[in-house]
Parts: sequence; structure tokens; C-alpha cells
Amino acid sequence: MISFHEQINTAFGYLHGMWRYRWSGLMLSWMVALGGWVYVFSLPDTYQARTTVNIDTSSVMGPLLSGLAVDTSRSDEVNVMTRVLLSRENLLNVIRETDMDHNVNDAATRERMVQGLAHTIRVNNVGGRGGSSVYEISYESSSPELAFKVVFNLLNTLIENTLDSGRVDTVNAEKFLDEQISEYEVRLTEAEERLAGFKQKNAGYMPNERGGYYARLNRQKEMIEDTRSALRMSQSRYSNLRKQLSGQTPLLGSSAWSTSTANKLRSYQEQLKDMLTQFTDEHPDVKALRARIEDLQSGNDPDAVDGPVTSSDDDLALNPVYQDLKAQESRARVEVGILQVQLAEQRAKLEELQKSVNIIPQVEADLERLDRDYSVTKQRYLALVERRESARLAQKVEQNNSEIIFRVVDAPVVPLLPSGPQRLMLLMLAFAAALGVGFGWCILRFLLMPTFVDYKQVQKVLGLPVLGAISLQVTPRKRRQRMINATVFLFALGIMAGSFGFVLLFQQPVTHQVRSVLTALGV
Repeated sequence: MISFHEQINTAFGYLHGMWRYRWSGLMLSWMVALGGWVYVFSLPDTYQARTTVNIDTSSVMGPLLSGLAVDTSRSDEVNVMTRVLLSRENLLNVIRETDMDHNVNDAATRERMVQGLAHTIRVNNVGGRGGSSVYEISYESSSPELAFKVVFNLLNTLIENTLDSGRVDTVNAEKFLDEQISEYEVRLTEAEERLAGFKQKNAGYMPNERGGYYARLNRQKEMIEDTRSALRMSQSRYSNLRKQLSGQTPLLGSSAWSTSTANKLRSYQEQLKDMLTQFTDEHPDVKALRARIEDLQSGNDPDAVDGPVTSSDDDLALNPVYQDLKAQESRARVEVGILQVQLAEQRAKLEELQKSVNIIPQVEADLERLDRDYSVTKQRYLALVERRESARLAQKVEQNNSEIIFRVVDAPVVPLLPSGPQRLMLLMLAFAAALGVGFGWCILRFLLMPTFVDYKQVQKVLGLPVLGAISLQVTPRKRRQRMINATVFLFALGIMAGSFGFVLLFQQPVTHQVRSVLTALGV
């Protein structure tokens, strides 16, 4: 581990070695300092013009018209406009307005001028809250009038383009919507005509409110099964009523008619009712059966063995049980007939549906496709109409009350004092660089040509034993000479520091003097 004494000797050795090259280092520092100062003073003054504008998009009309008018997204529009502000077209307009291209005749030079403006102009969002934003537009130029003109033109361009863009966009959008609505109106009319013609052409195969083909087919089969079940029940009831009726006589009395005659009369009456369900009263069989019934009722039955039956009114009476069963039997017979007819109609309808198995599904598919096309076209048409009304409402709002309010917080003015370059900082950097270069030069020379301060360094570096060391005896004359050299060096270094203080105190006069000299030399 290196001891503290060795560290002191090493540092002293470096200082001693650098001291040998102090004059060359000082000269190099003077050269760098003078060159840097001359360069800083030769830099032209730049003037910065700026303006600050507050853009407020928090209009009270926004919440009132929410959902009614088109949301124009004013905040996004302002952000876009600040970017469009630095577009090539706008920058060319600024160049023309400020006569920057007065002596420019070729496109290449004009293009470089546009690129230079784009890199020099600054548009920054410096704050804001709520629906407002604060933007700062600045530009630097060697001419204060030119800087003012550029910023003034940019401010006017920002305000005019932002206010006009919304109105122009709304008008263009409304025009586009009118064209689209006209197109969709024609398409909607054509779709309606196709749908109406298809329904007329396939009137018998169209699905109804109860469903499509397969739903109707299944429902028809279920109806047939239900009708069959009801018919079986009605037929069973009708059969039971006939059996009950066969055990009853239509009249009550003491031997009014014989049992055989009563049964025969009842049988003929039942046959007559069955015939009347199939034939009219003028049918020969019906007339013959009626005559037979009249004969039986009058007692002129040729097959009767007892002869005509005569009885008094007191001996004869209607059988109420027979009459009730007869009425129920008649209703049951009618119900069976109705169910039979209904079942036949349902079977015929089922056969008709089964025959249309290849027609109706295709008709339903075509109808669904036409309905879908019509519905899509109608929805698009209604949406476009709604958007057009919103656009018209938004246009009226913009005409009556702008949603964007511009407040110029800091108007642009012609700058009187230069904003740059920062000569104080640059002069200090030049002086520090000069000192650093001189110091580095001394270290470099010492490292290239090192010297030994004491015998320990010789022993350490060479690795050889040192038998002895002879101290340097400095005469008084030599000591005075060293003192004079050190004084002169420190005086020269002090002059350099004083020169630095002088250029800091008298920046403006020195700047004008340096520029005059450079101008005279044609630099």
C-alpha cells in the first residue's frame, strides 16, 4: 500500500514536471482563449419575437348540444392546427408575406429556407387547464423586424385556420352526406321494390307470423294428432250414446205401441237423420223413409201383427230420458262430422305442405336475404339522415357562436434587445477551455518526457539500488532567477485572468470592435 509520504512525493513530482512546460501551456491557453473570445464576439446578435395565446374550447354550448350536434373535438382540432401551422404550405406563405424570398430565384434555396424556418419556429403548449390551452409561438432571427413579422403571421394563420377549418369541414361533411343519402335512397327504393315483387310472386309460400316452413309443418302434424284424438273421443262418446238410446223407448204408456213397432220407428228415424246429413228432402230415399215413418206412426205397419194401435192421450207420453239421450246423440254425431271434415282439411293442408318441401324453404331463404339487404340499407339511410341533421345543427351553432375563444395573452412586439447568443456563458466556457487545454498540455508533455524528483523514484522505476544522492545546491542568483520566472508567469497568468474580466465587463464595445475588424477583413 502506498504511504501518504509516497503520495505526496508523486504529486510533487507531477507538479514539478508540469512546471517545466508552463510557458508552452500558457501560450496555448492564450491562443485558445483569444480564439474562443473572438469567435464568441463574432457571433451575430439574434432577436426573438414571441407571442402567447390562450385557446379556450370549453364552450357552454357543448354540454347543451351533447348528443344532438356533431362533436367536433375542438381540443384535438387545435392540436392538429398547431402541427399544420408548421406545414410547408404555411411556411411558404410566411416567407412570401415577410419578403424573405425577395432575392431567391431557385427552388432549392427556397426549400432550404422552408426547412430552416421549420427548425427555428417553436410552438409549445406551456399550460392550461380545463378546456383551455396556452400556446407560445416564438422565432429567432438576426433581424428584429423579421422575427416580429414571422410571429405575427403565424398567430394570424393559427386563428384564421382554426376558426375556418371547422366551418369548412362541416360544409364538406354535409355535402358528402347529401350525396350518400341520395345514393342510399335510390338503393332503398330498389330494395323495397324487389321485396314487394318477391312477396307478390310467392304469395302462397310466404312465412307468416307463426314461423317458417318447418315450424308450420310440425305444427300441422301436431294439429292432426290433436284432431285425431278429439275424433276418437267423440266417436267413443257417440257410440256410447247410441247404445244407451237403444235401450229406451220414445213414448211411455200402457201398451201404446208394441216394442217391435217402437224399435222399428226409432230405427227409421235414425236412418232419416243419417240420410239428411247426406241428401236433401227431395231425395227419393228420404221421401220413402218419411212415408214409412208416417205409416208406423198412423198404425199402418204391414208387418205388425196386432193391428193399428189406438190409445187415448192419457195413456201416451214422451219418454224424457229418451229425448235427452237423443239430443246428446245428435250433438255427438254433429261433432264427429265436424271433426271428420276438419281432419280431412288438415290432412289436405299437410299434403300440400309436404309437396312444397323444395319450394317454401328456398322462398324463405330468398325472403330472408331480401329482408336483410333491405334492413341494412334502411339502417344506413336513417343513420346518414340523422348525421346530416346533426351536421346542420353543428353548422348553425358555429355560425351563431364559435366554440373556440382566442385570447392573446402576450402580443408580439419588435424586440429591442438581443436574446442571444449567451455571450457571458460562452466567454466563461472559452476561458475554462483555455485553462483546461494549457493544463492538459503540461500533463501530456510530462507524461511523454517524465523526470525524477528524488532517488526513491529512480530506485522504484529502474529497479536498481541507489548508492547515494547529491542535493542540488541553488545559488542566490539562481534563486532570484527562479523567483523572477515564477513572478513573470504568475503575472502573465494574471493578465490572462484580467483580460477575461475585461471582456466580461465590456461585452458590447468589444463585440462591436471585433465585428468591425472582421467586417474590414471581409470575414
